[in-house]
Amino acid sequence: MEAPPDPSLTRPEPSLTRNGPAPTSGGRRQPVVARRRGAGVRWRLLVLLLGGMSLLAGLDAGLVRLAVWAPVDSDRLADLHGVTMVLGFLGTVIALERAQALRRTWALAAPALLGGGSVWLIIGLPVRSGQLMMLLGAALLAAVLSALWRRSWAPVIMAQVLAAGLATVAAALLVVRPVTDVVPLLIAFVVITVVAERAELAQLSMGERAVPHLVGWVTTISLGAVLALTVEELGGRLLGIGLVGAAAWLLADDVGRRTVRTAGQPRFVAVALLAGTTWLGIGGAGWVIWGFPESTEQLDIAVHTVFLGFAMSMVMAHAPTILPAVLGRRFPYRSVLWLPLLVLQVALAVRVVAAAASLAAGWQLGGVLTVAALVIFVVTGVVLVARPGAAADTAVTDTQVTTRGRGDSA
Repeated sequence: MEAPPDPSLTRPEPSLTRNGPAPTSGGRRQPVVARRRGAGVRWRLLVLLLGGMSLLAGLDAGLVRLAVWAPVDSDRLADLHGVTMVLGFLGTVIALERAQALRRTWALAAPALLGGGSVWLIIGLPVRSGQLMMLLGAALLAAVLSALWRRSWAPVIMAQVLAAGLATVAAALLVVRPVTDVVPLLIAFVVITVVAERAELAQLSMGERAVPHLVGWVTTISLGAVLALTVEELGGRLLGIGLVGAAAWLLADDVGRRTVRTAGQPRFVAVALLAGTTWLGIGGAGWVIWGFPESTEQLDIAVHTVFLGFAMSMVMAHAPTILPAVLGRRFPYRSVLWLPLLVLQVALAVRVVAAAASLAAGWQLGGVLTVAALVIFVVTGVVLVARPGAAADTAVTDTQVTTRGRGDSA
């Protein structure tokens, strides 16, 4: 089910229309437009590769932290696990899609700095420089979202501006504080961004009630994340209440509840959305119970239910819609995509149960399988996108992103 286009986001680009519309065939300007699109796709691909490198390095670091074999066994890399996965990968992907929605060249600097700063840290260049690059990238993401908000004045975009602001604060604090101190801010950044986008579709079933729900839960999550910086237990519990509330709201009203009864890609997307939202509720419950996680096991559950269970399920759900618009190539749905999705859900369940029961072997097994699930998804995605005949109609996919933000197919 498609969300209705926002007219304010579909107006023609001034650079292409100040002298009238570009010819669709037979005109001199068509090759110029095509070359511009081709150059834009190449730049976006390069930026996406930075995010991909961050993901692979983060997965390697995760294996090191699990105390199992890893391709690169580096304690320095292990310390970068959280930064590379959240700001380096998720931050880059979010910023890249938002830059494509804005359709301004300068907007690509946001994902380039987030991904570039992450890779800078991964290869061992001066730490402070890499941290400052990521800080600037987060700040530019907030600027990109602010520009998008001024086009529509939509509350769902304003919520994403707030999320980017929290990411900027987290990136600034990472210069002087360890990543565990800013986990609540990073959780708020990812969760608010995704929840705001899902709220756009929730309006189809909830109508005007969607906005008050969004504002209420976004406010709760934001206050909890900020308060957790100084009053850990109280802030952590407030954050948890916001996560549980947002999850319950989406489970009750998200369109995935209807499309899960269909078949093919809509069902795949719906299962990924509902599974991810369920993990969000489980992670939020942990924050409510513990306040601020104290033990290694508690922190592992509180963090990975959100960043793996929720965020990565959402990545799998949205990738077939987002990547064609970003790369100009189709990402066709195939039944093989169920494999990494199901492996991720089972593996995370094993990891959470084993961590709760302090079973080291089960925790390691679940962790290794989550890494395997994400590697399988990346490899599958590359094969599907790179296959012959995957070139997409960029005119269509650009419009999809511009009118619908991240473009949901549920």
